[in-house]
Amino acid sequence: MASNDVSVVLVHGAWADGSSWSKVIAPLAAAGTRVVAAPLPLTAFADDAAALNRVLERVPGPLVLVGHAYAGAVVGAMRDERVKALVYVAALAPDEGETVADVFYRAQPHPQAPRLAPDSHGWIYLPEAAFATAFAPNATVEQQVLLAAVQRPISPACITVPVARPLWKDRRSWFLVAEQDRMIVHETQLFMAQRMSSTMRSHAVDHTPIVTEPSVVVDIIREALETADTR
Repeated sequence: MASNDVSVVLVHGAWADGSSWSKVIAPLAAAGTRVVAAPLPLTAFADDAAALNRVLERVPGPLVLVGHAYAGAVVGAMRDERVKALVYVAALAPDEGETVADVFYRAQPHPQAPRLAPDSHGWIYLPEAAFATAFAPNATVEQQVLLAAVQRPISPACITVPVARPLWKDRRSWFLVAEQDRMIVHETQLFMAQRMSSTMRSHAVDHTPIVTEPSVVVDIIREALETADTR
């Protein structure tokens, strides 16, 4: 089966929305690949998994799921038999019984990582300055302003719930390790990729290569498309 028969579903992480994938969507779609950016409510882990399941229900054919950051945990919660491969982009991949917070905080944070805490309403926002210092330091000023302007907060209920058996144990996976990541440190990404036995691609990119180096993200997605088992 040709790779353009496979649909790609892109899933954003915390403090982002589907627009963060725009530079990845365009080249994939131009090559004839069906691409959908799935919106997550970021209200609770179960809510996010249910939201992604609803998107998968309306996307035809075999699927490659791509998760950035927090969304790595969400794509791992899927059970759709049509999922043929998983791509993790500087993502979090908790194992069975772990929480997202467990893997996020397993190593010493980067010195420029922001301190995160819920506000008076229980939501975790990323400090505006952190978009330039940690989230997307390699982005242009205009890109950083846009990312800060459209940010969506995440609930602690997304990151404090132990996950079930993750799908990466039963599907082939690819992992883009971001060597310059200041949000999820390089050491933690290597640990997860090796634990998952992922096909690992390491690049000198920041936490948000979907914005700052979209070509390396497109390349790894195309690799997954070309080699995913669609039999």
